[in-house]
Order: sequence, then C-alpha cells, then structure tokens
Amino acid sequence: MTAFSNLCAQLRQQPRVWLITGVAGFIGSNLLEALLQLDQRVIGLDNLATGHQRNLDEVHSLVSGEQWRRFKLVQGSITDPTTCARACEDVDYVLHQAALGSVPYSIEHPAETHTVNVTGFLNILTAARDAKAKRLVYASSSAVYGDDPTLPKVEAKIGQPLSPYAATKRMNEIYADAFAKSYGMQNIGLRYFNVFGPRQDPNGAYAAVIPKWIDALLRRDAVRINGDGETSRDFCHVDNIVQANLLAATATSPEAANQAYNIALGQRTTLTELFTHLQSSLRRRNPTLPESKPVHGPERAGDIRHSLADISKARQLLGFAPTMNVADGLERAMDWYCADTKTS
Repeated sequence: MTAFSNLCAQLRQQPRVWLITGVAGFIGSNLLEALLQLDQRVIGLDNLATGHQRNLDEVHSLVSGEQWRRFKLVQGSITDPTTCARACEDVDYVLHQAALGSVPYSIEHPAETHTVNVTGFLNILTAARDAKAKRLVYASSSAVYGDDPTLPKVEAKIGQPLSPYAATKRMNEIYADAFAKSYGMQNIGLRYFNVFGPRQDPNGAYAAVIPKWIDALLRRDAVRINGDGETSRDFCHVDNIVQANLLAATATSPEAANQAYNIALGQRTTLTELFTHLQSSLRRRNPTLPESKPVHGPERAGDIRHSLADISKARQLLGFAPTMNVADGLERAMDWYCADTKTS
C-alpha cells in the first residue's frame, strides 16, 4: 500500500476536524469531496467571490447524506480576523487555499491581491496559532521561482518574483517560517504547478489555460496561445494536489514540518502539445468539431518561459506519489468540461 492509501485507511478509523479556506473554489471543493468521503468533519470558509455555490452543490451530490452533515460552511472573508478566528475554533488541521490566484489580475490589481493573499494569510496564521491547530498547510506556487532559469525547479533555489502574485506567495512562505520560529507552529507550503481538473472555472478573463481552451474548442471559438507555443508547464491533476495536502497535514516525520514542497507531476508539456492533445481528444468525442489552428499573440507579462518540478523532496518526506498523469487527467477533465458545457 502507498503512504496515501494507508493514510486514508487511518483517517476513516480516526476522523479529524479540518478547516478548508476557499472551500467553494476549484481545489477547495475537491479537498472537501475527498475529506467527506473519508468521513471527516470539515469546516469550510469562503466568501464566494471567486468560488461558486455550484461547486458545493456538486460535492453534495457526490457524498452521502450522513457525510454531508459533517460539513459546515462559514461564509466570510479571510481578510476579516474575527471570521478567521471563528472558523478555526477546535480544528485539527487547516488547509489554506483561499487566494486571488491570477498573475494578470495581480498586475492590474496589486493592492487587492496583497490584501487577500498576504493580509488574509496572516489572519489565518494567527487564527490557527490561537486555536492551537496541529498543522497549517497552505497553497504556495511555482511562481516563487521567478526569474531563476534552473530546470527542474528545486525548492532551495528561487529567483526574483516576476509579478505581484508571485511576491504574495513568497511572502506567505516568509510569514509561515516566521510564525514557526516565533510561536512553534507547524506550517507546510505546497508549491503548486499548473493544477487542472474538475470544477476549474473556464469563465472569466483570467481563467486557467486548460479549462479556457476546452471551453473555446467546444464552442468552436479560436484558441489564443501567448507566444510561440514552445512555453512549457508541468501540469498536475487536482487528485495529486488533494493527496499532497492530506499527506502534508498528517506527516509524522519531524523533518517534514516547516518546509516548502514542489507539488507537480515532474513532466513538461508545451502549449502546442497541450493544444494538439485537447483538440484531438475532443474531436474523438465529437467528430463534428472542426479542426482548427491556434492564434498566436505576444507573451503574457509576468509569465515564466518554462516550468518543471523536481518532486523528490515531497516523495521522500511526505510519501507523495502522483497517481494521475497528464493524459489520464486531461481525459477526466474533458469528461467534466463537456458535461459542464452542456448544462451551462
């Protein structure tokens, strides 16, 4: 058995109380689904600004009535310290996912991004400290590697941030380390690399590339690639992200705590390769979809050219072992997006 399967068996026998911030969002709702299916008690915090009630409704439909009754939603913002304190009461583990997660949005709205991503994070850190939570696991980002050209990315070597969003995630790591040293907290940062999967919102100007392209292809709209198409990313299905969060929260090795970890698949895919795969897969499902070519535009401000993670640290200290590769993950994502487009 893997470390994660062993953990799931243990959790079913010994339920815990978890707080998920951003619970109505893409990653947050996937964490909620997994924890409820493991018969855990979950407090969710969300102001529904970027998350959606429909995500919670979908989770409700996928778990039993008894499991759903173990969930409580606290509707409010992480920018309010009182709300954070109320949400953290009596929780064992905090999984902090709430954030404004767009590089372009952060460039246009740096002050708002700072308020949510830094001040909000500080509020959650303080509330978790005061509630004496066992551990806080928070969403960092591969954006912290900034202008460092090293591939694959290793946790000990980062560059200068290329966007306000990247700067906020670097500040999260600095604050987490400071709280660990000052108050004896156990905090773990997970540097996500290009997450995709069910319940990732395809709408809006700042939608992530995979859901946005799938939606465009299904609607027979042009797909726009920023740059020449050779930009590459380490795409990681959300199932792997869920695994990493639960392993990080419960890891017992003294060396595991107060670290930052790359959470990815450890494989690189160019945007041209991604487009080809998505179009081919969708046309297998629906041969009436026209074959099209992407429209190329300028590089996007604040973006890095290539991204690839070394995940050996997470494998060694957390027992992280990705189970969903890019091809299988994209197939599952398209099943969901095709269904979602029909109902939207």
